[in-house]
Amino acid sequence: MQVTATPSVAPLTGISSMATRQLLAELTTAYAERSGQTVLVESVGGVDAAKRVQAGEVFDLVVLASDAMAKLMAAGHLRADSLTPLVHSGVAVAVRAGTPAPDISSEDALRQAVLAAPTLSYSTGPSGVALARLFERWGIAERIKDRIVTAPPGVPVGSLVAKGEVALGFQQLSELIHVQGISIVGPLPSTIQITTTFSAAMTSGCTRPAEVQALLDFMASPEAAEAKQRQGMEPA
Repeated sequence: MQVTATPSVAPLTGISSMATRQLLAELTTAYAERSGQTVLVESVGGVDAAKRVQAGEVFDLVVLASDAMAKLMAAGHLRADSLTPLVHSGVAVAVRAGTPAPDISSEDALRQAVLAAPTLSYSTGPSGVALARLFERWGIAERIKDRIVTAPPGVPVGSLVAKGEVALGFQQLSELIHVQGISIVGPLPSTIQITTTFSAAMTSGCTRPAEVQALLDFMASPEAAEAKQRQGMEPA
């Protein structure tokens, strides 16, 4: 008897920033197990991800910080009716494992820690932009500018800290918790915490809208909440 193999369902494809890489890996694996639909998400620097979507590279869905999503939507690259907030992500501070942890318990303490650090680094994404504004508001931007080490897009700040290239690193907690060789000092003080909301949406050229919408519904469902918290984020 001749057996005909069932053709496999083509994967859904997406692009995201590095901040949601681990979360999306966990959620898409869970979704594949329950639905049989595989999802391939490429995670790169957020700026590069947005540029690739703007350039017309073909994806089914995009997951980026809300400000980047708004720009892509305004330019017609995303379907507005599919926009799905996923998580809120805060910034944490890290030092190399085995080195003393500075006091960051208050805004003033953190300012002193920044001034005392011989080198520091932060994300090139929206949280880094907000941090740079904070340093300007504190009046220390000029004093520390020569100590700032810029991480290349897609390179975790935590990896620079782990190598000893940076004494004090700032990045979203979700990007720090999986880096070996660092100690997470804690989140920014609540009065100055920088929170980024990451959202997902299908692209305007998506040819499988029903399938992508089912994935978006799952990623925004209560079932996904535990994974989001495990990855250092809060459900949106």
